[in-house]
Amino acid sequence: MAKRRLKNRKIRIVAIGAALVAGGAVAAVLLPSANAADEKTPEQIMTMCQRAKVLNGKQQSISDFGGHPIAGPGFASDNCDFVETKFETFDGPTEKASIDFPNCEPNATEPAKVSVTWQATTAQGQGKYTVTQQGGAGGLFGALSGSWVKHKGTLDMTVRSATAGDTEQREVPVGKVLHMEFTPKMQRMTGEWRVRIDAREATTVTNATPEQNFVAPEVVEGPVVLPGAAGAPGVVDGTSKAVLTDC
Repeated sequence: MAKRRLKNRKIRIVAIGAALVAGGAVAAVLLPSANAADEKTPEQIMTMCQRAKVLNGKQQSISDFGGHPIAGPGFASDNCDFVETKFETFDGPTEKASIDFPNCEPNATEPAKVSVTWQATTAQGQGKYTVTQQGGAGGLFGALSGSWVKHKGTLDMTVRSATAGDTEQREVPVGKVLHMEFTPKMQRMTGEWRVRIDAREATTVTNATPEQNFVAPEVVEGPVVLPGAAGAPGVVDGTSKAVLTDC
């Protein structure tokens, strides 16, 4: 009898262990589907940010993002902040900025003196998302503008492009063709849009919900813009260079 009781006990232990394994398998199946309901794409997070009650510390109204008290849309989150994580400057792509000025006449014996007028246009800052590009709806692009203020090379996000240009006196050697090139000085700001939905207490008709936080990465690039003289539009900072090629 004693041996039989011991044998039955072993069977019960194995059965309990099997039940725990089965329960763990059920939990593993259910957990991802529960989390998937809370996941958001970056585009969804940006919409929640655009429709935040407080955007970068500023209280919004639903009219700021085209909302309506009856027809909607209404607020989609409680708070959204842009947090900068990195800032850097670098040289942009070099482009030809003038026409050619040749000194290629067969009987040319002296350098040709020319007045070279050149101009280069560089697109202003653009973010990764539609709502952080110029012309996009909402105030997110404007919210980004404030983040550039602390940097020496400011980015004017109120205009779509900025220019650089000048008129220079140059000499073109015999047998050469001159043109001007311009390399803009660029800047890149990397950061995150951080969206928060506050926790809600239970009511007679709704369950309590915990605080929810979402993050969408952002990268914005644009030229370094120098202040214009006497209120004139700013100009792109960079380096101009005369380039000579053979006829």
